[in-house]
Amino acid sequence: MKTTPEHDARMAKMTFASVYPHYITKIESKGRTKEELHQVIAWLTGFDDKKLQELMDEKVTFESFFQQAKLNPNAHLITGAICGYRMEEIENSLTRQVRYLDKLVDELAKGKKMEKILRQG
Repeated sequence: MKTTPEHDARMAKMTFASVYPHYITKIESKGRTKEELHQVIAWLTGFDDKKLQELMDEKVTFESFFQQAKLNPNAHLITGAICGYRMEEIENSLTRQVRYLDKLVDELAKGKKMEKILRQG
């Protein structure tokens, strides 16, 4: 399934701060921790806890969030489907990056081992 320009624009305008509490709820309900979530986000984006908090305080959009990120060179190894979309088929790079994050959060919630989530083995 291909994303639409409207879908891509909606993803770009969403704020990270508005989605973050949903990530926390999802992973904590499955027994994972905020620290593990931050480890996953740091792996993907290069953001430490302090920078993450700044971005949330500034209510940055996902567009700005990923413009400031140093995307992990192994991010392309994140494959599969998320929210009805196959990673490999998402043409818009920003939408793909947001979905990378969604997929990592999903894997964390599903109990995957951290080294698998961080594409280390």
